[in-house]
Amino acid sequence: MARHEIILPYQARDAFGAYHARTQRWASMVVHRRAGKTVAAINDKIRAAVTAKTFRPLYGYVAPFRSQAKSVAWGYLKYFAAPIIRKANEAELYVDLINDARIMLFGADNADAMRGLGFDGVTLDEYGDYKPSVWGSVIRPCLSDKQGWATFIGTPKGKNQFWEIHQTAKMSPEEWYSLTLKASESGILPESELMALRAQITEDQYMQEYEVSFEAAILGAFYGVEMRKLSEANRITSVPYDQHLPTFTAWDLGYRDDTAIWWYQVVRGEVHVIDYYSVSGASISEICQVVRGKRYHYAKHFLPHDARAKTLAAAGKSVIEQLAVHLGMENLVIAPELSVQDGIQAVRQMLPNTWFDESNCAEGIECLRQYEREYNEDTKSFRQTPKHNWTSHGADAARIMAVAWRNEGHTPIARPDRPLIVGPGNQSTLNDMWAGTKPVRRARI
Repeated sequence: MARHEIILPYQARDAFGAYHARTQRWASMVVHRRAGKTVAAINDKIRAAVTAKTFRPLYGYVAPFRSQAKSVAWGYLKYFAAPIIRKANEAELYVDLINDARIMLFGADNADAMRGLGFDGVTLDEYGDYKPSVWGSVIRPCLSDKQGWATFIGTPKGKNQFWEIHQTAKMSPEEWYSLTLKASESGILPESELMALRAQITEDQYMQEYEVSFEAAILGAFYGVEMRKLSEANRITSVPYDQHLPTFTAWDLGYRDDTAIWWYQVVRGEVHVIDYYSVSGASISEICQVVRGKRYHYAKHFLPHDARAKTLAAAGKSVIEQLAVHLGMENLVIAPELSVQDGIQAVRQMLPNTWFDESNCAEGIECLRQYEREYNEDTKSFRQTPKHNWTSHGADAARIMAVAWRNEGHTPIARPDRPLIVGPGNQSTLNDMWAGTKPVRRARI
């Protein structure tokens, strides 16, 4: 059989040479904007796919949103793999190569589309923008049967799951390839451009996007300051469940999107958040099974105002009516309806009085840390309206929790005097008795 040499149109930048030559199964690359990390990751995948020896090799590229995967990576994939593409499917976002290998593009916003697939390798781009459970519950199991590899790439967005991955990578060099690439050190962008950037954007923006700082504030985050103060005060820690106190839940309800639930107890006016749960596409009965399966003693379940709405899909029953079948109508409460902005203010007022269980509430905590404003590209400023992404439902449920905490009168109150059956009319208090008693002088010995 005649052999033909095929040259792909890719020349690796020096910064990514070590990445292409790595031997570790896992890789983490924290790289500044416009350094070419996505181009490097796509070409690394193309080379791995066309040289793979497994049966019908399968490789994946994942962006936070499917539309983002198409706009950012699809053009690169078709261009650099063009000489070896046998078929390109624009609708399904995959290419088949001449050796029957396939490279597919996905969005983490619909991670379930990857369930059941077995990957030889996968790239998780802008991993800090993912829902934290996507890796463990969906993508990691897809690598098991082929012992596939994974690369995590992106720029920082606070100390979230991407920061945790990068810390693990730095501490385990025998298993992880790790790269941190700052604009001031890479030499990829000219110094004049970096100077212009520093003059035109905020210091936090520059440090996060170009100096890859995990310490920089998350831009546009609603609760960034409050969550940072909670961390500094060690209020994100182990919060034990007190079986002698009632437990409350606060819900945000969805079907196609997530349903999110917080579990909390109130201790002397403080909110002790002990658990969090979110799920997408589950039925009411499945969600209630999770709630009833917890060991907590429930007092009230607080629901958003739209729980009253009746739907044809539920035979004309509202969500609260469906929940009542499993949880009892007497325990269900519709929280007062507030505007989004008023709800955000309620959360800000609640957070200084709040403790979070670090383990049980990890995903919900990240929702609050990363819940952010929309960015207006026309005015180059942040809107007051929240950006709708995976953080929205946990943050919406937190608003219900804050409103319920405020309206239920959970703030500390002075205990009333307890009556004693003494005195005229059998009604007197200890304070009355002390007031009517002459103090006894004690002589010094």
